Amino acid sequence: MKAQNAVKILSVLAHEGRVSLLQTLVQAGEEGASVGALTKAIGQNLKTVSAQLQLMADAGLVRARREGKQMIYCAQYDTLGALFSFIMHDCCGGHEDLRRTVQRVCKC
Repeated sequence: MKAQNAVKILSVLAHEGRVSLLQTLVQAGEEGASVGALTKAIGQNLKTVSAQLQLMADAGLVRARREGKQMIYCAQYDTLGALFSFIMHDCCGGHEDLRRTVQRVCKC
């Protein structure tokens, strides 16, 4: 990932509602969630959630698919992985103590 792409993604994530949406979609797994379910989960109105999801899709954080009349959104795990790898690139600079600290604090 290039710095320009990381900055774009991070700027999209610099919003509490979008972070909540992404967390909800990550927890939904590969199946994703409908806009209606996301609206209910984060307590925002449909128009706001739809606009936020569009911004996230434009940044490559989520993808959408149609199931009947519903739009289902899924987190783009490849994009998230690339972002995390970019941020953590050579994070420890060869320092073993720092590597252990990072591993300890980064567990789910």
